[in-house]
Amino acid sequence: MQIPTGIENVIYLDNAATVYPKPAEIMDRMLDMYKKYGVNPGRSGFDLCLVGGELIAATRAQLTRFFNGTDPNRLCFAHNASDALNILIHGLVNEGDHVVSTVLEHNSVIRPLNHLAKDNVITRDFVPCGADCRLDPDEFKRHLRKNTRLAVVNHGSNVIGTIQPLQEIGRLCRERDILLVVDTAQTAGVAPIDMQAMHIDALAFTGHKSLLGPTGIGGLYVREGVTVKITRSGGTGVKSAYPFHLEEYPYRLEVGTSNTLGIIGLHLAQEYLAKKGVAAIYAHEMQLLARLQEAFLRIDGVTVHGATGLEDRLPVVSVTVRGRDPADVGSLLDVDHGIATRTGLQCAPLIHEHMGTAPRGTVRFSIGPANTEQDVDAAIEALTAIAASAPRS
Repeated sequence: MQIPTGIENVIYLDNAATVYPKPAEIMDRMLDMYKKYGVNPGRSGFDLCLVGGELIAATRAQLTRFFNGTDPNRLCFAHNASDALNILIHGLVNEGDHVVSTVLEHNSVIRPLNHLAKDNVITRDFVPCGADCRLDPDEFKRHLRKNTRLAVVNHGSNVIGTIQPLQEIGRLCRERDILLVVDTAQTAGVAPIDMQAMHIDALAFTGHKSLLGPTGIGGLYVREGVTVKITRSGGTGVKSAYPFHLEEYPYRLEVGTSNTLGIIGLHLAQEYLAKKGVAAIYAHEMQLLARLQEAFLRIDGVTVHGATGLEDRLPVVSVTVRGRDPADVGSLLDVDHGIATRTGLQCAPLIHEHMGTAPRGTVRFSIGPANTEQDVDAAIEALTAIAASAPRS
C-alpha cells in the first residue's frame, strides 16, 4: 500500500483521539532507548534485563507522583484506558451490586457496565448532567442506593470537554464507602489530578493522549486498602513455580511481557511534561480553544454544543452545521481543506442523546500542544465556507 506523507499536509485537530504529532524529542529518544534496552525486563538476571526492569520501576514511581499516589507498586500498566477500566470494573464488583455512572461516559465504561447488567451481575444507573453538561453532586447523590458499591466517573468529556467536580463526588462516595473509579483518559497530562484530594480509589489512564506517550500503553492506579480481584492470569517473570497468579501488586493486575517501548515513552514524556509544565501546555491549548470557539459562535448556521464557558474545560468543541450531515462536514474539512477532525458519536452515545445530537453526532475539533493560531484560523475559514455553501431548505 502507499503510505500517506503525514502531518506536513494535514492540519490535525483530532487530539482528543490521540495527540499528534508527539514531541520529536520524546519519540526520537524512545526509539534510541528501546534499541539499547529493548529486552524482556524482569525475566533474567543479565545487565540489560536489570536496566529494563529499573526503567519500568522508575516510570511507576513517576506516574505515582504525577497522580499523587502513595505506593508505586500499585501503579499497574495496561494496554490503554479501556483495558484498565475493564480490569477495574470487573475486578471491583460483586453479584448484586449497584453501580452508578454518568451520561458523559465513553463506551469503555458504558459497555462493560451494560454487559454486567445484561448478565444480571449488577444493576446500574447513568446520572444525567445539567444543561451545562456538568454533573450536579446533589443529582449524583440521589442516584446512590444502599447497595451501591462502585461509582465510575469520567473526569473530562471527550465530546464537549467539560471537567467534572470530582472532589465533591469523591467526598460523597467516601462518606458512603462507595468505591470511586475515575476515567482520566482525556485529562491526564492537561488537568490536575490528585487521588488523595479528590478521594479517588482507583483511576485509569492512557498514554497516547495528553501524557504524550505512544499508543498501546496505559494503566491504572489502585489506592492502598482497595482490592481488585484477579480476572486474568499468566506469566509474571517471578515465582514461576507458584501454581496461581501472584496476589501482590503490580503483578496482581499485569499479565505477560510488559510493553517496554510504551513504558519508555511514558518515562520520557513525564520528563518532558515536567520540563514544559502541564499548566503552560494547558494555557496554550485553551487560548487556541477560546479563539476557535468564539469564531464558531459567530458563524451563521453553526451550532456549538455543550458548555461554552472556559472554566473547568478541556480544549474540545463539538459543532453541527445546519443543512449538512456531520460526516459530510468532516469529509469536506478533510478533502477540501486538509483538516482532520472526528465526526459522529465519538464513542460516547449517551451524552449525544442528552444533547439531542444523536444519532448523527457532531463534528469535534480538539486542540493539542502542537497546534498554532494558523491552524485555528484555517479551521475557522473552512467551517465558515462549509456553512455558507450548505443547502437551505
